[in-house]
Amino acid sequence: MAVRIVGVDLPQNKRGEIALTYIFGIGRSASKTILEKAGIDKNIKVKDWTDEEEISAYLQDLLDKKAFDQKGLIYGIGHAIYSISDPRAEIFKGFVKQLAIEKGREEEYALYEKVERLAPELIAKKRKMYKGVNANVDFYSGFVYEMLDIPQELYTPLFAIARIVGWSSHRIEEMIGMNKIIRPAYKNVGKKQDYFDISGR
Repeated sequence: MAVRIVGVDLPQNKRGEIALTYIFGIGRSASKTILEKAGIDKNIKVKDWTDEEEISAYLQDLLDKKAFDQKGLIYGIGHAIYSISDPRAEIFKGFVKQLAIEKGREEEYALYEKVERLAPELIAKKRKMYKGVNANVDFYSGFVYEMLDIPQELYTPLFAIARIVGWSSHRIEEMIGMNKIIRPAYKNVGKKQDYFDISGR
């Protein structure tokens, strides 16, 4: 899948610094300046979802805080408890594959599979971890939400709804167990509203 900017399909197997020069009026110097201001590594290729070396290089840039939000994280990889495998993710993955086939998104699913396999290896090398790291149940969630045409602003509420029973249980445990610290924390950032009874509607 090519990247298209101002009517120009950028080459998929060129470094970013070179790829931008395919746009009329942009030379090597301007290309370098644009990438620097955007915080993008000039050596990152535009996109080749089948090239594992390129995928690994980008994942490494994520870990080195050179790409995306520069936090050094590969979201969806790792869990505080499930260090060998996340059984929820294993079950979910089968349904994700079925949906990807139905929606004609097999190439993107294949990319997710590659990231799922490559990321733990890179993380283990980078952080010298002595326990395993693997994809968690949310690794494929965003992809599924997108395939189902769910608006992005609903992704976080769906995440919270799925966990509210567990959070409530932890809160009860905290109250019974003399205010022991629990995980995770929750803060309501919505506007305060007066309660009104809707049972009679």
